[in-house]
Amino acid sequence: MAAPIEIRLDELRQLFDALDPAPFRERDLDPRADEFIVESARELPKAVPLALVVHVAHAAPDATEVAELAPSVQQHYRRRAQIEWRRLRELFRVGRWSLAIGLAFVAAALAFGEWMAAFVLPKTYARVAYDSLVIGAWVALWRPLEIFLYDWWPIRAEARLYERLAAMPVALAAG
Repeated sequence: MAAPIEIRLDELRQLFDALDPAPFRERDLDPRADEFIVESARELPKAVPLALVVHVAHAAPDATEVAELAPSVQQHYRRRAQIEWRRLRELFRVGRWSLAIGLAFVAAALAFGEWMAAFVLPKTYARVAYDSLVIGAWVALWRPLEIFLYDWWPIRAEARLYERLAAMPVALAAG
């Protein structure tokens, strides 16, 4: 059984962004309505399918609005899911480049540190310089490690949430 997300409106047009000139089906949801739906979905268990119930109090929507309601809402969340998956791919691309640059810097820093320790500086200073380069080298890997350990999973969770919202049935209810 689907967990309903209920939203109450005076008229159906309130569900959509008034500033968006796109045809009804391609229109974005009103930012406040969108935020309400997304936050409501986040509060529900992930294993439970979702359903959106739109209650319209006063003005009866015309047949075109009713026919386009579900496809419009579903298309809106499909677009948002695509944006998040694109964002995740871009993050991984940046992570791969950051890792390559970081590893190259680690190799260069260690080689330079070894060279300084062997030929340039007295032993006392050589150890300090080498250790400083090693610390700098590990700092160079900070961002790629952050990307691959922590940054990606919230984006994936957001994309999956939008996919759940895109798959939810949308029903219109009076009052």
